[in-house]
Amino acid sequence: MTSEGEAVLVYKITNTAGASVELCNIGASIIAINVPDSEGNMTDVALGYKEWQSYLQDPAAMCKSVGRYANRIADGRFELNGKEFILARNNGPNHLHGGVDGFGTRVWEGSVEGNQVVFTLTSEDGDQGYPGELAVQVAYYWSEENELDITYRAVSSDDTIVNLTNHLYLNLDGAQSGSVLHHTLQLNCSKFLPINSVQIPTGELADVEGTPMDFRSAKSFAQDFDSDFNYMQQVRGYDHCFVVDDWKRNILGKVGCLMSEKSGRKVEILSSQPGVQIYTGNWLQDAPANKEGKRFHDHDGVAIECQAWPDSPNHPDFPSVELKAGEMYIQKIVYRFGLL
Repeated sequence: MTSEGEAVLVYKITNTAGASVELCNIGASIIAINVPDSEGNMTDVALGYKEWQSYLQDPAAMCKSVGRYANRIADGRFELNGKEFILARNNGPNHLHGGVDGFGTRVWEGSVEGNQVVFTLTSEDGDQGYPGELAVQVAYYWSEENELDITYRAVSSDDTIVNLTNHLYLNLDGAQSGSVLHHTLQLNCSKFLPINSVQIPTGELADVEGTPMDFRSAKSFAQDFDSDFNYMQQVRGYDHCFVVDDWKRNILGKVGCLMSEKSGRKVEILSSQPGVQIYTGNWLQDAPANKEGKRFHDHDGVAIECQAWPDSPNHPDFPSVELKAGEMYIQKIVYRFGLL
């Protein structure tokens, strides 16, 4: 129980092969994904914490559902219908992952509905500065084929903005196995969003060709990790949003694939969102103790966050994140685990 008397619940879904996913109602989060390696050994590949209390105040947003707006909004402000809204600033001058008390810090209502675990949350009008009362739902489904299907739904009482995702950190060799920089990544992304010195998109859609951002053919994170390209040294690695090729609104498309030769595991990523933020765990050393009770090291995991583009409300030419009153927001992410 939390100090406010809220029950902390963990749900485990296991398929007939013995692979499983574990979920928690703090942040509607993923706390374990147990899948086989090339030799059949079942290992947890999702990063997480030893103590459940660590999930309540968590600067790393460890494997949580984040919102109302995943990623950054410049200067914590945006305009909607001619009115300016001021949001909580919790990332230097910016608003990040929904603010000081975003969805990742909340205790959600959890339930089992058929073969899914469903978490729900109500965000009141004015919460962190956002307009409209927002009813949010995230449904998790774990398949016989080791697919983790995540569906986000939301309805607002007034026009608002919404951008939900899961901040899942993966290490395909195992949650406590060290750096992921030897992992290889392939992305179906020909462009990326250059950022300024406070990690806000400049508004340009830049070609990845000839840059460290080119993952169209699979390569390791380590290959270009020491580049000073587009503030990579300042942000201590990759922390950039990539533009998904051939994106179509409300259509599930393939984003890319993360692989590790060491364990023989891979995970294909599919999403209905126009962007994917690649974050190589550049500040994980500041997170609470890991599942073994030891300190994290930077780059112990990589987050592949399928989402709308950062700061979209302040860029009219970016895909819209506006949700009209009474309309349904629906986005889906699929992590398809398998072997090389």
